[in-house]
Amino acid sequence: VKALAMKETYEICRPLVIGDVKAIARAVKTTRAAVKLQVVEDIHEAMFEFGILDVLDLNLDMPPIEVGTVNRASGRAAVECVKKAVALALNHDIHAIATAPLNKEAINLAGYHYQGHTEILAHLTNTRNYAMMLAAGNLRVIHVTTHVSLREACDLIDMKRVLSTIVLAYDTLTSMGITDPRIAVSGLNPHSGESGLFGKEERDHITPAVHEAIARGINVQGPLPPDTVFLKAAENTFDIVVAMYHDQGHIPLKLLSFDRGVNITLGLPIIRTSVDHGTAFDIAGTGLANPTSMIEAIKMAVDFARQKFGNL
Repeated sequence: VKALAMKETYEICRPLVIGDVKAIARAVKTTRAAVKLQVVEDIHEAMFEFGILDVLDLNLDMPPIEVGTVNRASGRAAVECVKKAVALALNHDIHAIATAPLNKEAINLAGYHYQGHTEILAHLTNTRNYAMMLAAGNLRVIHVTTHVSLREACDLIDMKRVLSTIVLAYDTLTSMGITDPRIAVSGLNPHSGESGLFGKEERDHITPAVHEAIARGINVQGPLPPDTVFLKAAENTFDIVVAMYHDQGHIPLKLLSFDRGVNITLGLPIIRTSVDHGTAFDIAGTGLANPTSMIEAIKMAVDFARQKFGNL
């Protein structure tokens, strides 16, 4: 709501909110946003005027919900809203999706057994080769694995998966207008395995993937020690880092740019960006949430849309 209460948002796009109108109204009241709500049944009814939030209400018959709690009804609503947004995007009724965070426990309580947004979107779009990228300014991180345990992440590292992630990073940055993108690949183990002393994943899987990518003409280096590669990326030595698992990529980016970070799902046939933080139930309903990440997510969705569809 805070992001959509800014005139600058309407100067770059035509936003449509998909959600429960009662929940949106509660958020407007909590944040004291100077906006009015207009419920629409179809996107063509939207006014797209600053000061008016066009809300596509899915009429989910939501029961009374205690703000800041994990519950089945909220989980169901979150997934149904994502489904509707994806359907609109696949039908070319909208150009991009910028999502707010959802609670993974809640969606599983509702019977949707996904690990998170990324997996829902991949399933709904029938996408097999996809990855999560976090971005804040010129610092970008793409992940080989995401929402799995650390033990499972280690088991999932293989040459094919690492190579496909490198290629996806290259294709994405090229489409963003970055010529000959500089890609760094992080190791999995301390010191990138130290020639097999601290693990064999680098020798057996990551290094062969890097060599194959180089053979394909991609400007890539690695595997580089995980404890220094992000510093080099922050210093603009690289355009993107390929991280092996969730926290390896998330921690440095959030440490350096928590408020400005954006989550982008790569490999989908549609454009999807999101905030890089969770639901923050500890401050839910207080009006204290910082909208910066959502604002940046909307801006990046607009950028991707313009690259894909031309000047809109």
